[in-house]
Amino acid sequence: MDTSAAPPVTHPKTLGQRDIVLFTVSAILLLDTLAAGASVGVSAVFWWLLLGTVFFVPYALICAEMGTTYPEQGGLYAWVRDAFGRRWASRATWAYWVNTAVWITATFILFAGVFSQMFMPELSLGAQIGIGIALTWLVVAVNVITLDIGKWVPNVGAIVKMIVLVAIIGGAFFYTREHGMANPLTLEALRPTWDTSVQYLSVIIYGMLGFELASAGSEEMKDPARDVPRAILKSGLIIIVAYTLATIAILAAIPAGEIDLVEGLMDTLNLFFGGTTLGNLFALSLGVGALLTFFSNSVTWALGCNRAMAEAAIEREFPALLGKEHPTLGTPTGAALMMGVIGTVLLLFYGLTTGTNEDLFWTLFTVSATIFLIPYILLVLAFGQMRRIDPDRPRPYRVPGGDPFARLLSGSCASILIIALILFIYVPGWGMQWPVFLGAAVVLAIGEITIRVTEKVRHAEEQNST
Repeated sequence: MDTSAAPPVTHPKTLGQRDIVLFTVSAILLLDTLAAGASVGVSAVFWWLLLGTVFFVPYALICAEMGTTYPEQGGLYAWVRDAFGRRWASRATWAYWVNTAVWITATFILFAGVFSQMFMPELSLGAQIGIGIALTWLVVAVNVITLDIGKWVPNVGAIVKMIVLVAIIGGAFFYTREHGMANPLTLEALRPTWDTSVQYLSVIIYGMLGFELASAGSEEMKDPARDVPRAILKSGLIIIVAYTLATIAILAAIPAGEIDLVEGLMDTLNLFFGGTTLGNLFALSLGVGALLTFFSNSVTWALGCNRAMAEAAIEREFPALLGKEHPTLGTPTGAALMMGVIGTVLLLFYGLTTGTNEDLFWTLFTVSATIFLIPYILLVLAFGQMRRIDPDRPRPYRVPGGDPFARLLSGSCASILIIALILFIYVPGWGMQWPVFLGAAVVLAIGEITIRVTEKVRHAEEQNST
């Protein structure tokens, strides 16, 4: 019996430069991690600027070169495959895809917590988990429709996100004129310290990732060689400025030690705009906008990661179910459905073992982030490897500085990502985070078993056919 996935269908060219910019802004600029980043304190501003220089910009340049030189459907999967072989590409894709399933559950717990704060303060954790499950399957539905329609969710989400951020930044300006800064922005405060808040530094790195996501749909881009570098430049400038100013805005309102990881955003909006009927209504409207961005973020990442997983499964690195595409729309239905199943199971399992929405959010988020960093380590190393083994390939965009500089960028970005990964698992002052480590280890082990079993089945079929 033939258990291989159906052959891939033709993908319509629907993504232009504007779509890629908005898609990337929607993917990387995350309102749900602003509170965690601000929890570092005023020194978070220092870290945003430093890491923006030594990691964010180099990583963006790497993605620009890889996305234009190797514009293949599947993006990250194809790049790692060409650099290190199919098994490592499969491992990277599993971590990339399953992380999204875990992260979406964390995001929707945050969604439910903010929703409860705004409209139903007595909403139980069980009901919040129910909201998360419903939203998870709504994401699946959006992934099954064509990208020319589905792309409008991240496009609209990016625009709404910028409106919310501009409001927060403007609100901070007027708030501090009357009340002063909750966390004074001084040179002494900007100086970084190595204490328990260092766990949130990895959140800042996490918040910078996603430039490669649009390239998972390279065959659906109108002109990737022209549009990818320009889109990365434009979106990168928007993202780093918005992140830095929004972090300052939250710190203007709330002392760093009092920032709630789930309710910090609404606390900030209520401080800036609440107090009057009109002000409360405006803050509520911005909160609704923030909820929309939580959903659009999830859709954006699912759109990219499901395409990467589908491409890997089509090449028979994963079970054929994950490579199933809609027969006429060409959308990754198998990967999307399985992502929905995983998200539902995780929400139910962690919901039974966690006491509060903040605990549930942080546990799921850190497990997700730990897994998430692994494919990026492989991505930046693949950049250096492809410069070495494929030097004559025409590169519509080439990172300046020559091959020695390219190898330096590859190694330095990988080192920063490894440090961030360690900080999710081991937090100075807190010690080893065993739930995070064990949760990530179990998820990765399931992936390794799936890869090995699929590989054996493929080899057996190949032998039988000869």
